[in-house]
Amino acid sequence: MKASIKLTLILLSLVWISCEDPITVDLNDAAPRLVVEASLDWEKGTSGNEQTIKLSTSTPYFDTDILNDVTDATVRVTNTDTQQVFAFNNQGNGLYTTNAFVPIVNNTYQLEVLYNGETYTATETLTPVTEIVEVSQSLEGGFDDEILDVSIFFMDPEDEENYYLIRFIEEGDQFPTIETDSDEFTNGNLVDEFFEKDGDEGTQEEEFAPGDTVEISLFGISERYYNYITLLIEQYDSGGDPFSATPARVRGNCINTTNPDNYAHGYFRVTEVDVVSYTFD
Repeated sequence: MKASIKLTLILLSLVWISCEDPITVDLNDAAPRLVVEASLDWEKGTSGNEQTIKLSTSTPYFDTDILNDVTDATVRVTNTDTQQVFAFNNQGNGLYTTNAFVPIVNNTYQLEVLYNGETYTATETLTPVTEIVEVSQSLEGGFDDEILDVSIFFMDPEDEENYYLIRFIEEGDQFPTIETDSDEFTNGNLVDEFFEKDGDEGTQEEEFAPGDTVEISLFGISERYYNYITLLIEQYDSGGDPFSATPARVRGNCINTTNPDNYAHGYFRVTEVDVVSYTFD
């Protein structure tokens, strides 16, 4: 009886092994597109004159060794209210920089990128932001009353629509946590935004502990950018969830005026930001 069972298992194993064939999937690679990372952020208390724009091209998913920096473009930003033009200097590594930018709240700026004989443009208004008035830690502000969390407080301006991007990053971490918020239900009130970290052995992420330092940035953003980045965050957070909605193509505000079908990825934003650093007791 035992010999019969063993023989059956061996035969099943042979059948299973013989049925294993490598499967090659041919993927259709899309043509490379320009990728624009243009966040002109004016930190409160600074002149905001130094700004950087990064240009690259999209690459096939599995081709991780391709050098995709764009090093032969012309980049400039124009304040359409004052007509002042800011040329961004090519650094030869995909970065284009200026040390002469003049940020003016509520002025409109237009990005222009000349690349491969085509012109890309994007327009955004420099959105102001209120100040962070308080930072505190607790065990009660988050989801778990046994984990340290940090909260920022800011007063939302009354009689206007406001949209916010909040970025949290602990000292030593590679990637920040990003959240968005609007004043639809908090207009004119004191707003409290908290952040906590759950321990995760898989990612080796640890909970906040005394002595940890976190940098918190509060950006004032436009409604259009709010919709754009919120959709990106939702799609990222739902990755791997079998019940999530089908991902949608997310388009930024960069338009190819020469060939509209060859649009660019990314977004051109112009914002004011308040930054604070907090160390846990």
